[in-house]
Amino acid sequence: MLNIDQAYVYCEQVIKHHSKTFYTTFSILPEESRKAVWAVYAFCRTVDDIVDEGEKPATKLLEFSTDFEQFLNGKYEKHNPMWVALTDVFEKYEMDVQAFRDLIKGQKMDLFINRYETMEQLLHYCYHVASTVGLMLLPILAPKKVAFLREGAIALGLGMQITNILRDVGEDLERNRIYLPKEIMSQYGLTEKDLWLKKVELPFTRVWEELALKAEKYYNEALQTIDEYPDYSRIPVKAAALLYRQILDTIRQNHYHVFNEKHYVPYQQKQAIIERL
Repeated sequence: MLNIDQAYVYCEQVIKHHSKTFYTTFSILPEESRKAVWAVYAFCRTVDDIVDEGEKPATKLLEFSTDFEQFLNGKYEKHNPMWVALTDVFEKYEMDVQAFRDLIKGQKMDLFINRYETMEQLLHYCYHVASTVGLMLLPILAPKKVAFLREGAIALGLGMQITNILRDVGEDLERNRIYLPKEIMSQYGLTEKDLWLKKVELPFTRVWEELALKAEKYYNEALQTIDEYPDYSRIPVKAAALLYRQILDTIRQNHYHVFNEKHYVPYQQKQAIIERL
């Protein structure tokens, strides 16, 4: 069996490799909280990779869901660093088990749904794949204010996932996924053919901005209660929100070219945002 330190080192490497923004912002947490965040991220990343990168994803996701239920009953692979680390996390914090289940459910949606008719349907998806992460982290980041901060955490997840969608239009097309709701595309005269032709023209930018404004509304909603986080976690959460929101402006500055490029906030700009907190 792996020891707990080895397990957490593995989880840290996962987030460090896959999400420099989250790694940078949450690295300033106290050690125990920081390690717990790494473990939750490793869980989320594992589910995501099963769906996006793995072979026979439906079968593997079902197996993973079963593994999680067994984990909750104390049965898990003792050489798997993610489960070893999560065991420690679940012992130390009152974790939201349903949020973990809902994340798996959200990832399952990507296996069977690749178009969205309405904004309501899209938000349902965004809740399951992103807001759930905030609900997983709340017991770690604000254990005494979970109920009070719940709606803000959900809003932050919605804003972040809409931002992901707007950043990854081209990447998602390669997987034959279009998350831009058909009702909004129709409203502005954007067709699926336009997307496949990678037309960055007025219909596309109008649809993009319609969704960006919705994302910004959710960021603003989240920021209304974000100062209620404890001292040790307030800055990392606020930094993550502001850095992610900045992706939208970065894309605007690059003239909405999201079909062949993946946009990131430049390092110096990230540092400037963090230093202002």
